[in-house]
Amino acid sequence: MKMLGIFVEFAFITWNNAKAKMFTMLLTTCFFAIGKKTNIMPPFRFANLSQIQLGSHVTIHQNCWIQTLKSKNDNKRPKIIIKDHVSIGINATISGAKLIVIEENVFTAPNVYISDHGHEYQDVNVPIAKQGIRKIAEVRIGENSWLGQNAVILPGVSIGKHCIIGANSVVNSNIPDYCVAAGIPAKVLLRYNQKTACWERSSTIE
Repeated sequence: MKMLGIFVEFAFITWNNAKAKMFTMLLTTCFFAIGKKTNIMPPFRFANLSQIQLGSHVTIHQNCWIQTLKSKNDNKRPKIIIKDHVSIGINATISGAKLIVIEENVFTAPNVYISDHGHEYQDVNVPIAKQGIRKIAEVRIGENSWLGQNAVILPGVSIGKHCIIGANSVVNSNIPDYCVAAGIPAKVLLRYNQKTACWERSSTIE
């Protein structure tokens, strides 16, 4: 029975990998650009793939929603750039109206939300869903960083390299390089001290 279980597990993994490769192949020509050995696992919800650029060895896990919003002033540049060796966890949402850049080796846990815009709401006589967007500002996530489960990255935020964003955090301001941040809103809890080569409470580093 144990050998049967191992075989069944191996068969399902092989089937899922093959399905992802086939699905990615079908979408390849739709993207602005896509690198080698990148896999998108269905089901996958998307819009305007021609404004999305994926690097090499990128993995987008199942049930993700990645979209851009088109406007009259669009140029030929992509609005979402996901660089090499990035892993986007299941159920992630990434929505770009201006520019979202995710640098190399970024990993995200499930249910992460990243957006460079908010919803307009000021006219109380019009449903919010029909009022368009506001507060459009670029988002950048630095290389080698990790975004914990349910993290929310809001418009205008820049997260430095080698940062950890705690689970359930809402990031509404910039996070410097080499930091651990968490909370609502997210605050820097730890920073890497280059002099001592240790992670320390942010208040102790000059």
